[in-house]
Amino acid sequence: MQTELYSLSKIFTENVFRIPDYQRGYSWGDRQLKDFWSDIALLDPNRDHYTGVLTLEEVPSQETEKWSDDRWIFASKRYKPYYVVDGQQRLTTSLLLLQCILERAGADGELNYSTPDEVRKKYIFESRDKGVSRSYIFGYEKDNPSHEYLKTKIFMEPSDSHSTGEETIYTQNLSRAKLYFAERLAPLDTAQLENVYTKITQHFLYNIYVISGEIDVFVAFETMNNRGKPLSHLELLKNRLIFLSTRFDVDDDERSKLRRTINESWKTAYHFLGRNQKRPLEDDHFLATQFLLYLGAHQTASDSSDDEKRRRRQVWRMHHRQDEYKSYLLDQYFTSRNLIGSKDAVVELQEPTDKNDTIVLKPESLYEYAHHLKRCVETYYRALNPEDSEFFGEARVELARIRRIGMRDCMPIIIAAVHSNPDEAVMLKLLRNLERFLFVRLVQMHYPDDELDLLELSVQLTRRELTVDALAEKIHLACDRRTEKLDISNTAVRWTRERAYYGWPGLKYFLFEYEQDLKLRSRSNRDKVVWDEFIREDYEKDYSTIEHIYPQKPKDSYWSAKFAGMAVKQKNALRNSLGNLLGLSRPKNSALGNRAFPEKRDGNADAGGYRFGSYSEIEVANEVDWTPAAILQRGLRLLDFMERRWGVRLGTHSDKVASLKLSFVEGNGQLAEGTNDEDDEAAG
Repeated sequence: MQTELYSLSKIFTENVFRIPDYQRGYSWGDRQLKDFWSDIALLDPNRDHYTGVLTLEEVPSQETEKWSDDRWIFASKRYKPYYVVDGQQRLTTSLLLLQCILERAGADGELNYSTPDEVRKKYIFESRDKGVSRSYIFGYEKDNPSHEYLKTKIFMEPSDSHSTGEETIYTQNLSRAKLYFAERLAPLDTAQLENVYTKITQHFLYNIYVISGEIDVFVAFETMNNRGKPLSHLELLKNRLIFLSTRFDVDDDERSKLRRTINESWKTAYHFLGRNQKRPLEDDHFLATQFLLYLGAHQTASDSSDDEKRRRRQVWRMHHRQDEYKSYLLDQYFTSRNLIGSKDAVVELQEPTDKNDTIVLKPESLYEYAHHLKRCVETYYRALNPEDSEFFGEARVELARIRRIGMRDCMPIIIAAVHSNPDEAVMLKLLRNLERFLFVRLVQMHYPDDELDLLELSVQLTRRELTVDALAEKIHLACDRRTEKLDISNTAVRWTRERAYYGWPGLKYFLFEYEQDLKLRSRSNRDKVVWDEFIREDYEKDYSTIEHIYPQKPKDSYWSAKFAGMAVKQKNALRNSLGNLLGLSRPKNSALGNRAFPEKRDGNADAGGYRFGSYSEIEVANEVDWTPAAILQRGLRLLDFMERRWGVRLGTHSDKVASLKLSFVEGNGQLAEGTNDEDDEAAG
């Protein structure tokens, strides 16, 4: 290992760098960018900054022969080609910053007596004199979507391809990082800009380590990249599969095709996971979903045994505990000892269950797995983004509901159902019953012994052991059985003993669905509450989208008069009862909610009232006053809606009043002995 420290200027002297296909793309986010910029801003101009180790692998000549755009620079200028094994994120960030510096300097600018063209020639690309050949000094392998994106969208160079670069999570990160640096450089004058240029090219120093041929570069990559921003399991798995593809005793064409298939599948995965930039999808939840469907479809021994079911459930739960999940996926399943011909092929999660429980990985195993992943990711994306899908209208509505209620547990079953190709009516029946099942489970807030095993049902769907129609009927009957047993009064206590309905995890989903029902009955197409805004809260500014109509701190004399004679415990019950909780059309500071009801209802010069808000707010605005009786009556309306919408059986009128914890409001006005207002304020 060389001990000399190298600046970026020295590193980029007669060398060409490529990010190999087993590497993840650019993954730095705001936190890492802020740290990087802080290192630059705080660095004394006369001092150096140690940036870390840059680990490289010299690219074999048989590989560079395939680099048609770069062969000339190796032959005529003797540049050396290297793969970046470790240090990609820092090196890419440095190039992004340099590009922003060049754009900020402009075509006629100057950076430490060098023209922008001279700087670009050193760090961005070299070209033949009077020729069209151009070699990019730093970049990705050509079939990586980040290659074309870096070239055209970041370096702003013309494309030789019909495509300007497919977008993925990684290309979006490149774009965000460039924008971040452009904003930081915008206010700088020429001297300050040159200062940043000098720091990044001369004072950020690296140790250079070139891996010898005896070291397995794939193993080195996994080891080194566990530092810094951790690799996701999906990123690690790509590297592992490429590594395994090199270990099969097959001809070069077969090995090359397998590697291309893996790369193509992961390119597709990251395209769909990052397609919705406002709501990118989680790598590891997708991988857990896909891997379990694959396992369920490809187990070869004791497929329907209790041990196999236990094994799959255990793996499913593991994705919440990343170290355990990673251990099974990468240390037990996709390992070199499981390659065909290995003697150490038996893998158990806990204990041996069957002598045939052997995992044998063949070239076709990896090929099938990569194709399965590619197929699953598109369905996964469509299910979580139904508005950007080919699902028919009513299915989109139900999928949107399931996404809002929380669909992590049911993603395997939705993907398996879609891949079964049911007709529209059957698919809609499944989605409606599934949404009902998820809501009833939210109401019950516990998992009884007869809980449907969604994972095993998804496996049965995948194996064609169960039809989508039969599954929909199973879920329907299970919901009916569970709602017959439902004791809503005791359930409300379990939600949280003191906050009651306000502490119910299903509250926002329920109020949102009530809002949608009011919209439908108003015969309006206009949404006044947007889910993504409704679920956001700003705790620093005390902004919320759920209003206590009778406020938590009722200091106004209006509230003292309307709730006079009530005990502190009763007032607290009224505050947190379902009928007193209102979904707002926009987040509101809770301090504004302490006003008297007439002001809340009609608004003032500072804020609009309920009359101008959501459909739910307008409904409440029809009340003349807000009293205990009004809270009870609205609560009963909401419970009636729950019964109609989800087929939940809540019992008699008295049962419903009891479930709202407001029995004291009825009974010929007989109220428990009250306390004074000072006690009330202390409780608030």
